[in-house]
Amino acid sequence: MFPSRRRLLMVGVAVSAVIIASLAYNYLPPVMARPGREPTLTLHRDATGQVERIPFEEYIAGVVAAEVDPTWPAQVLAAQAIVARTFTWERVRRGGVRALHGTDVCDDPQHMQAYDPTRVNDAIRRAVRDTRGLIILYKGRPVRAYFHASSGGRTAEPWEGLGIRRPALPYLRSVEDPGVKEDRWEAKFELAELVEAVGKLAEPPSQARRVRVTRRGPSGRAVTIAVDGVEVPAHELRLALGPERMRSTLLTDIRCDGNQVVIRGRGFGHGVGLSQEGAKAMAEQGSTAEEIIRHFYQGVRFFRLWQ
Repeated sequence: MFPSRRRLLMVGVAVSAVIIASLAYNYLPPVMARPGREPTLTLHRDATGQVERIPFEEYIAGVVAAEVDPTWPAQVLAAQAIVARTFTWERVRRGGVRALHGTDVCDDPQHMQAYDPTRVNDAIRRAVRDTRGLIILYKGRPVRAYFHASSGGRTAEPWEGLGIRRPALPYLRSVEDPGVKEDRWEAKFELAELVEAVGKLAEPPSQARRVRVTRRGPSGRAVTIAVDGVEVPAHELRLALGPERMRSTLLTDIRCDGNQVVIRGRGFGHGVGLSQEGAKAMAEQGSTAEEIIRHFYQGVRFFRLWQ
């Protein structure tokens, strides 16, 4: 006996519901244990080793306070809140820092984001409250919301700034940064320091007599650096030498000088994603938090996780 038209219609509706549910699962952020409600995070404090339980939005306020000047324009604080919330949400859904500390997040910026609740002021509280729950999506997925202090004039592609080739991150393109373009710095290292740093990444040279950039990316950043013929990724060498000293890989000069290597460059940080100095310049020119984010993350939209 053939099924009736009504029964076929009911089956079609049921199948459609399954497909819609599947699409929602695949393209929306992962469903929380209690959908629509703000979750609680576990936070590892590196200085003490203690673990705290903290509401998600309270953690974001502490991140914004640590990552940018709390006296900066309101639209910068709002943009940083959305970016930090997205970075946290996307990172935690991939395991957070559980492999390191067994927690969702920590306050070490080398592994997560900086966090300082003592710097939270009324402006930051307002920025977090006004953007509550908002994250950035690209094609239905939370973006990897990388950010840095200053790009030195142009942001970096993920592969040149962070060495990320997979997965593809098409929303993170190299764009002009309206922030401080003359953010110049100089660092000097003993040649023994350079050899030791290279040795963390490859077979070290017996000595350092010659150092040069062997490849640059589309933003002008060094991608590879050779020390006496031993070639290493520039972004990894920066971390090995110390990211506070070798402030970026946007190098204007690198050379041996006696018993030292002298490195000069522009900008501060890996250069990928939002430039905080660029966000500040845009806000001072009248841009909104949304406009700032859409400049540094291409083709994105916004989604509210909770009210």
